[in-house]
Amino acid sequence: MSFRFAAAAAASIAMVFSACGQEPGDDAMDQTEVSVEAAKADPENWRAVDPENLFVFETTKGRILIEVLPVAAPKHAEQFKTIISGSQFDGTVFHRVIAGFMAQGGDIFALNGLGSGLPNVPGEFDFRRSPTDTPLALIGDAAKAKQGYYMGFPMQTQPELLAEMTKDKMVDSWILHCKGMVSTARTDDPDSANSQFFLMRDTSPHLDRSYTAWGRILDGQSVVDSIKLGEPVENPDILRTARIAADLPEEQRPAVWVQRTDGPQFQEMLAAQGDAEICELPPVPTVVEG
Repeated sequence: MSFRFAAAAAASIAMVFSACGQEPGDDAMDQTEVSVEAAKADPENWRAVDPENLFVFETTKGRILIEVLPVAAPKHAEQFKTIISGSQFDGTVFHRVIAGFMAQGGDIFALNGLGSGLPNVPGEFDFRRSPTDTPLALIGDAAKAKQGYYMGFPMQTQPELLAEMTKDKMVDSWILHCKGMVSTARTDDPDSANSQFFLMRDTSPHLDRSYTAWGRILDGQSVVDSIKLGEPVENPDILRTARIAADLPEEQRPAVWVQRTDGPQFQEMLAAQGDAEICELPPVPTVVEG
């Protein structure tokens, strides 16, 4: 079984980036095939997504697979896992969807008049990161670089050389609101996030370090891009069910492999990109079984 995604043409490097369900653009990308079997057989360059950190959204437009990154926003990750485990998102709608921006959902109060029953979550707009324990695949000069990947997530960071000057030997880092990221809605109060989330339909840097990003769409970006527009939406699309993959019966559970951003294939490709803007690069490759 194989899945199509865009392949970056970089000199002699046969390296690929996932299009996450999208058709490739007009930027000199090729079509290529990669098999699940090949990903399984190459742990140096591919990793299996932890089913505890994989959300399965079934919508009226199709399926969306989302990986959660607890290290970046642990309280938000736990909040959304709790909501999903209680099936509270089932039947909620995408009530605010803006072209070139995002699709917002998760309004449990509009569904049941009560809300999630959980307390609000304080903002987790960035996190402290050890360059040794949580290394990024950096773009450009390693000592001065300000962008890179961690487990496929596009990140902004303080230059790692600053870690030697800080008491905890760490630097501030944060997930960027590139297309395909998942973040959290809130009011003007930065600590008011609860259940509402949004799926990025395009890059929106004004949200960075102001809204808590915690996930990345691995498969189904074309579904997100097709969700009905509106503010509010008339006859909106519905999130029929939301599940943690680990909670599904094994025969119903999608299995996902993501190209390792700390693997030699990706590192070689990234070195060829120079000082590219990370949100302009295609998403990291993903293959899905089931």
